[in-house]
Amino acid sequence: AGPSAAPPAEPLGWRAPVDCVRANELCAAEAACSARYRTLRQCLAGRDRNTMLANKECQAALEVLQGSPLYECRCKRGMKKELQCLQIYWSIHLGLAEGEEFYEASPYEPVVSRLSDIFRLASIFSGTDPAGASKSNQCLDAAKACNLNDNCKRLRSGYISTCSRELPAAERCSRRKCHKALRQFFDRVPGEYTYRLLFCSCRDAACAERRRQTIISFRSPLALPFILLSLGFYLFLSPSLARSRAAGARSRLADFHANCRAAPQAPGGCPGDNFQACLGSYAGLIGFDVTPNYVDASPGGTVVSPWCSCKGSGNREEECETFLRDFTANPCLRNAIQAFGNGTDGVPAVKGPSAPATALPPKLERSPALPDAANDSNATYDTSLITTCTSVQ
Repeated sequence: AGPSAAPPAEPLGWRAPVDCVRANELCAAEAACSARYRTLRQCLAGRDRNTMLANKECQAALEVLQGSPLYECRCKRGMKKELQCLQIYWSIHLGLAEGEEFYEASPYEPVVSRLSDIFRLASIFSGTDPAGASKSNQCLDAAKACNLNDNCKRLRSGYISTCSRELPAAERCSRRKCHKALRQFFDRVPGEYTYRLLFCSCRDAACAERRRQTIISFRSPLALPFILLSLGFYLFLSPSLARSRAAGARSRLADFHANCRAAPQAPGGCPGDNFQACLGSYAGLIGFDVTPNYVDASPGGTVVSPWCSCKGSGNREEECETFLRDFTANPCLRNAIQAFGNGTDGVPAVKGPSAPATALPPKLERSPALPDAANDSNATYDTSLITTCTSVQ
């Protein structure tokens, strides 16, 4: 018998942390830690970082807490008290950085496993028979599979009806309700269904349009030119606002940056070539202000972008362009999407050059909704109904 399989390698320097809710309980049980934590919270209330650090009492409290379990704590995705855990995490780390770093550390525990059941299922869904695969529509199959699961069908129907229903001209779609319905779908439905809907592989425009319509997210024309409407919630808010309004959103963006940042030294372009972690972090953004989607219905296209541009960014235009490129020109994210569509969790085969991505996503017109019972083959679906651009440019 060969040697037993070694456990998955953990990130260098990483040690299993206490979750922040438990760390808060441990701190509360120790008089010195509890007192310093109360002091820090008072220091952060309504003050910017420079003002806080100018106060010796605040600085002393922060230095003491850096040696406590609160500083090392992290949160588990989907845990029962996730929002409370994230708020505790940022109450410490906002005092240290407060958005000064463009890429912030993720408050979540790292995804160590590289090959999950979701990727194994994807290898079955993708099919091995070239003749059969050329006729299949993986996105339509994914929608049908969702409809066979009561929970998936109910929550998918819920966000579709909330985000895409026709309204009188005087009545506006509720952005808050739409995003909440999207978050509930991707938080409560297993990845074996959501990943198939988001990352299905397409060979024709009709299939790609169905994939694009998976996310029918609220989009306000007034919000498109201002990237800071998205970035501001996560990177530039005061600590008190971030704790109360955007702890979850800021955490999802930080997690995306941690797991999907382009890593040129890695063969697959991802940190640790962990495609599973990248796709999970990408799905975690859906339902927040930075809700990405495919920019067009190009077959085989994997270019995604949030619904915003860098117009009006002022002296932060370069920073804004960097933010957009993390979606539109990110080899890690592109390779992860292609790998799932191919049914693998390895480095995808190098393909021919694709059209360069532009920072500004093309304007998308409203396209007809695709019923799940429809056959999306080009022979039966009129692709002239698709009014999106057929290439990124």
